[in-house]
Amino acid sequence: MMDVHDFIHISEDGINIESLLQVKNWMTPNPFCMNGNKTIKEAAEVMIEHRIDGLPIVNDDSQLMGIITLRQALSYFLNGHQGQLVESTILDRHFAKIQQFDSLLDVFSLPFDQFLVVDSTSKLLGILTKRDVLDGFSKYIHKLKQRQNSAEALNIILESAYEGIAVVDENGILQEFNHAYSRFTGIKRVDAIGRHVSEVIENTNLHITVKTAIPERGVIQNIQGQDMVVHRIPILKEEKVVGAIGMLIFEGVTDIYKIYEKLQVSHVEGQMVERPFTLNKEKDSRMTLAQIIGVSDSLTMIKRLARKAARTSATILITGESGTGKEMFAKSIHHLSPFATGPFISVNCGAIPEHLFESELFGYEEGAFSGAKKGGKPGKFELADKGTIFLDEIGELPLMLQTKLLRVLQEKEAERVGGIKKYQMNVRVIAATNRDLKEMVEKGEFREDLFYRLNIIHLHIPPLRERRQDIPILLSYYVKEICDKYQMQTKSFTREAISAFMDYEWRGNIREMVNTIERLVTLVDGPIIELKDLLHSLTGFEKRISKEATALNMKGVLEEAKLVGHEREKELIIKMLKNAGGNKSKAAELLGIHRTTLYQKLKKYGL
Repeated sequence: MMDVHDFIHISEDGINIESLLQVKNWMTPNPFCMNGNKTIKEAAEVMIEHRIDGLPIVNDDSQLMGIITLRQALSYFLNGHQGQLVESTILDRHFAKIQQFDSLLDVFSLPFDQFLVVDSTSKLLGILTKRDVLDGFSKYIHKLKQRQNSAEALNIILESAYEGIAVVDENGILQEFNHAYSRFTGIKRVDAIGRHVSEVIENTNLHITVKTAIPERGVIQNIQGQDMVVHRIPILKEEKVVGAIGMLIFEGVTDIYKIYEKLQVSHVEGQMVERPFTLNKEKDSRMTLAQIIGVSDSLTMIKRLARKAARTSATILITGESGTGKEMFAKSIHHLSPFATGPFISVNCGAIPEHLFESELFGYEEGAFSGAKKGGKPGKFELADKGTIFLDEIGELPLMLQTKLLRVLQEKEAERVGGIKKYQMNVRVIAATNRDLKEMVEKGEFREDLFYRLNIIHLHIPPLRERRQDIPILLSYYVKEICDKYQMQTKSFTREAISAFMDYEWRGNIREMVNTIERLVTLVDGPIIELKDLLHSLTGFEKRISKEATALNMKGVLEEAKLVGHEREKELIIKMLKNAGGNKSKAAELLGIHRTTLYQKLKKYGL
């Protein structure tokens, strides 16, 4: 008869059992703990507050001394000893210490409900419960069972049809979790499969679908602070529910909102009702992360961090080169934050004259200075009340103004210029810059205390050249948008032109790319935009494309020219000579041919 060890070590697919069943994979790392010089009452309050049954006790060097449980604390309370120090109650108590690389097989037989995980110096690393041990065994046994008798439908994953796919069995345990879902949630597929779906996907009802066998299509589900459209479909086998499949249809409900807004256009046309400034700003800020285009890993990671940051009220610092979309991220965070119902106020710190800084940001009272409006004027912070203020180009702020801003952020209150009464601020602050603030701090150009006040959560937006796989998607999107804007026939780029876009450095990032697309769409007559259009229509563009890409692509253009006849080749050579200012060596370089070959062609065509 096999014992537990024999059964657990059976594996048909080479699973590393020793690694899977190590304590470190199932313990709760960095658990709540307490110094031994605290009282029983204080320990009980911590356990109640954090809803835990046991509290490890450590000394000043973080070395483990023991553990106190709620049951023990209750006993001391009943005997009137709640004021007694914890260290005097646990030093002589026997408790279980284990190592992080121990096996659950060895731990399981020990007569304790909780185990303290320590390193070789007795420093506390984590805590393991009997429930954790059982979960470890359950996951591995489930893997064996899954490979032996899984439903056929659970192996069918529509990877290319939807944004994300998740499949559960009849117990709500995840069997499949595709890359799109993994990328969106930040949870690796290997860590998701085998866990209950409610532990992996927020606000899911997929395990309920298994129980009710009722399909749900097109329902809204909030995941990581963003509304998503999902399908939940039960999987039947021989008239029995054996699982369910969840399909993530959209990355967000932005498209639905756009359709709804279009339906309302006819109701508001002609009704030119003046709207308050703050309400106009609020409407302008309606942007979600779904509208930030890109599928690269770096952008996906930043979007995931932005979703997490949006849930808090903490100050956020967004850095990145000019044109990377820092304000788009700021608006998206506002949309997902607790301040979403309030206004979004944008302030360009580099554009405010120093003598107007205080009055612009904090407002002024009537008669505060010559030319002041009657009745005074609210500042940007007042207008942003219960909303978000976006301090763009914060690195351009002079040192004296940095001091004033720091004081306001610390005190969370301000006073109008010429006023005598302060007002409280309930505002979410998001700052942005394209400069290196750390370097500015070292040079004394930016206050260190203001930097740390702003840099609570840091989001760095990668430049376009570091996420080149997003360029074709951005190109396709903006070509269509610009063509619709000018009511033109939709245009397309050749493979060579797209390749040039991919190779170009885009120092101005997305802003430069959009401007380039708009010029090409409006200047090129035909429906196809070719590489020659990039070189001819944009002054100096050919100088900024890498030499390798230029030579390769121009060779392709010459090959094409030969197919349509010598006249096309002659025309192209003439244009390149004009672009090179008559310099034959430069013209040969642009054409991707040797100078001798150019001379031969010039002689051939009598040029």
